[in-house]
Amino acid sequence: MSERKRPEQLQGEDWAGEMGERWLASIDRFEAMIAPVGAALIAHAGFRPGERVVDIGCGGGVTTTEIARAVGPGGEALGIDISPGLIAEAERRARAAAVPNVRFMVADAATVRPQGSPFDRLASRFGSMFFADPPSAFANLRAMLRQGGRADLAVWAPPSENQWIGGMMAILGRHVELPAPVPHAPGPFALDDPDYVRPLLAQAGFGTIEFTLWRGDQLIGGAGADPDSAASFVLDALSFARALDEKGPEVRDRAQRELAGLFAQHHSKEGVRMGAAAWLVTAYAGER
Repeated sequence: MSERKRPEQLQGEDWAGEMGERWLASIDRFEAMIAPVGAALIAHAGFRPGERVVDIGCGGGVTTTEIARAVGPGGEALGIDISPGLIAEAERRARAAAVPNVRFMVADAATVRPQGSPFDRLASRFGSMFFADPPSAFANLRAMLRQGGRADLAVWAPPSENQWIGGMMAILGRHVELPAPVPHAPGPFALDDPDYVRPLLAQAGFGTIEFTLWRGDQLIGGAGADPDSAASFVLDALSFARALDEKGPEVRDRAQRELAGLFAQHHSKEGVRMGAAAWLVTAYAGER
């Protein structure tokens, strides 16, 4: 486990260390939460048999494996993630699923040039918002694609469009002073503004850039979570809850009770269902 940092010291999210470990520890619950967006991304991308695809920030490999199934035995899917633990889990899952045309590698997608480049397609489900130097990183992603190749990214829409994050942050803000958001700083909402993303991708060599807004619900804490377990998940697993680490158990307990109260208002037989919104971004390497 990486050394715990004070909230004011946090510079982005350490996916090679602490955040990768947090995700791995609760991977099934995370995957269940964002599964609707992953499904929407794959449907929107429309992968075709025989295509070779690189999946950026692949985590536990769920989307990579689904892409491998979509492109069939004549195609290939490569998942890249900076977390060794998540890649080990992705490889374990792919073996268990007996999907032969998928492979994984531990690497920083901002700089790596993977074997097999250039690819026909590039995809990322919430894996492209954490680059420290976005212009350089997206130029590197562009270089992974053949001329005319297509990139499909899922990124969060603004917090104001995401009921789940707004409610949680309002409760957290009652117990700890939250730093003012820095527009476009590495983090979950770094790419929430099309007016920022469009020139960023164009500068990197992408063209015909399109945004489709997905709206739906996500299950906080995964399918079947009750309000108490969802609140525990939020405080244990989500990065913004680290701001409570220095406040002691009493403050944490109060925040957890308030979160459980919020989630009780959204609880159903499927779990804690709250509204979410994401951009599905499509761009081509060069103009079509």
